[in-house]
Amino acid sequence: MTKHVYACIDASPYAEAVCDGAIWAAKALTAPLSLVHVIDRAQHTQTPDLSGSIGLGSQEVLLQQLAELDEQHSKLALQRGHHILDAAHARATAAAVAEISELMRHGPLLESLKALQEETRLLVLGKRGLSSTDAHGQLGMHIEMIIRSMQKPILLTQQRFSAPKRVMLAYDGSATAQKSLEMLAASPLCRGLPVHLVMAAVPSEQAEKQLAEAASVLTLAGFDTRTAIVTGEPDEALHQYQQEQVIDLLVMGAYGHSRIRQFILGSTTTAMLSKARCAMLVLR
Repeated sequence: MTKHVYACIDASPYAEAVCDGAIWAAKALTAPLSLVHVIDRAQHTQTPDLSGSIGLGSQEVLLQQLAELDEQHSKLALQRGHHILDAAHARATAAAVAEISELMRHGPLLESLKALQEETRLLVLGKRGLSSTDAHGQLGMHIEMIIRSMQKPILLTQQRFSAPKRVMLAYDGSATAQKSLEMLAASPLCRGLPVHLVMAAVPSEQAEKQLAEAASVLTLAGFDTRTAIVTGEPDEALHQYQQEQVIDLLVMGAYGHSRIRQFILGSTTTAMLSKARCAMLVLR
């Protein structure tokens, strides 16, 4: 089965960055690029439900008018979706992507993406979508749910994307972090880029040993690897390091603890995703 890079394109200001991120990934992975636009009727149809408040004698006429208005909303959403996909296709063609396809889906976003999961090599999304574009410093309303539910790597973009020059892997020695390390080492996606392997911890011999062992995995895979231990709250310390070192791609594992424990203690993953100002690659 052919594995695709799926770019989830909507009408938000993130659409061009999503397209550019997917173009970069498709070329690096030598994978076909599929541009996906999802039409969720609940979001695109804004006709109010007045069926319970329509007076006698007017009900049949007004219900017919509401049905016609609903149909117009659906047609407009479909037309806009085709325009969005065509513009993204033209952008990918201009970037010389070898294999490009367009896909229109109807229904809830998460369910639509889960239906494509078996054919997904990488999913590319904007950090926020159309419905939450102005929620600065927060994740889009669907993003955390998608990351928790999808079992595929996800690339999240900011409003602009350019090919990364420096990569940072947030590493804590956990099984989740180790798996992310091995995935990064085996993938051609970041091949040739310097990788900063960073641990948020109290400096100790054990921490240094863990970092050295992890760095050897990347070095053997041909990566120019640098290590660092930063102190403080993980999300704050890692974010500061990313800013100081001008890291433009942050790589991390997704949600290493149970949902209940995250509710009590908070989640470093969610905090990092919310605060980061660069593209983020979330591995599962």
